[in-house]
Amino acid sequence: MKSLHVLGANARNQLYLTYNKASGRKIADNKLLTKKKLRKAGLPVPKTLAIFKTRADVDNFAWEDLPDNFVLKPRSGYGGGGIIIVRKKAKWAGEWRLMDDSIIKASDLKFRAFDILAGQYSLRNEPDQVMIEERIKIRKAFFKYAYQGTPDIRVIVFNKVPVAAMLRLPTAQSKGKANLHQGAIAVGIDLTTGITTHGILNGKFIKTIPLTKKKVNGLKIPAWNQILTLAVKCQEAVPKLGFLGVDLVLDKERGPLILELNARPGLEIQNANLAPLRRRLERVEGLEVRSADHGVKIAKSLFAERFADRVMVEEGVKTLKVWEDVKVLSINGKTKTEIRAKIDTGAWKTSIDKGLAQDLGLLEKNNILWTKIYKSSLGREERESIGLTFYLAGRRIKTIANVADRITLRTPLIIGRRDLSGFLVKPRK
Repeated sequence: MKSLHVLGANARNQLYLTYNKASGRKIADNKLLTKKKLRKAGLPVPKTLAIFKTRADVDNFAWEDLPDNFVLKPRSGYGGGGIIIVRKKAKWAGEWRLMDDSIIKASDLKFRAFDILAGQYSLRNEPDQVMIEERIKIRKAFFKYAYQGTPDIRVIVFNKVPVAAMLRLPTAQSKGKANLHQGAIAVGIDLTTGITTHGILNGKFIKTIPLTKKKVNGLKIPAWNQILTLAVKCQEAVPKLGFLGVDLVLDKERGPLILELNARPGLEIQNANLAPLRRRLERVEGLEVRSADHGVKIAKSLFAERFADRVMVEEGVKTLKVWEDVKVLSINGKTKTEIRAKIDTGAWKTSIDKGLAQDLGLLEKNNILWTKIYKSSLGREERESIGLTFYLAGRRIKTIANVADRITLRTPLIIGRRDLSGFLVKPRK
């Protein structure tokens, strides 16, 4: 990663936390308030089984009526402190087994509840409330990756665009909790495909899960598009949080659920993705994002991982000439139009003629990612950036293309070097 583009804590606080207003932070810092707000917006959250506001609530509660598994947590906790995850009932009444198979009694749960009420785990050491929630049932896809607990997914959203995501995997060290500070594994996720990339444990890069030796890269996260869309909808539900972390889990039966919102998301996600966050934030700042789906489409277009090395190993390096025949997909993906395109290593982005884009239906509103004003020899002009898919030398390439009037030029399409990873370009003799 280039250090110039890495987002540090000071820059985060001064440049981006200012997008979070006091009313938004108040909601994010209160898990009960968060759930109420998200439910009102029709977004899925775990079920709440009980709430304790006073010591009398704790004393008078029928603990024996709790289900086989559940989670006890502070309303305003921070960093995973104070959370108890119960896996199943033990042999005797009033006893349960935790994720590490140890026994916990109702009296122990009551003592933890009293500590939470006293503010021992709250964000500002102020008196707090206690929540008991349903425990999420782990998806089969994660069985060999997570140790005795449910992994969660953190998505950072800015200006209604997901800019980074990571999977947090419980370990023996973290005692079944998906908490990085307690020893969980952070795994980067490619925003376009939902496939895991790089893993970090205790600040060191790892290639395999310690106990199972499963590779950290290559895991396809289920319901990935739905996860990204839900993350953006959280920001729509709490618009006073312009820069936030959304924590989600995948329940075996209910699918993606939103755990909580974080108004001060940590920065470890940069290391897990080997991608500096500041550059990504700058790229989406000020864009007009029409909807959650539009925000997800922008993210997938801007922040796709480049698997060029893997492609070259599997397919071999392909050589391109300055002029190549490509097939461009129409908006519905049903029509392929063959075009003579110029391979232009002097240009960064691919550019397509406005008339051709119009004929292929690519200028429909839902395919326009953003519009910018450019200065040229002809003065100021407005240009669209659109989603474009084409086939080049047998490879399917999905990218962002600038739209320009190229009717007087030799070709309606030039392919910039952003889309030439994994190719060799043979210069014209």
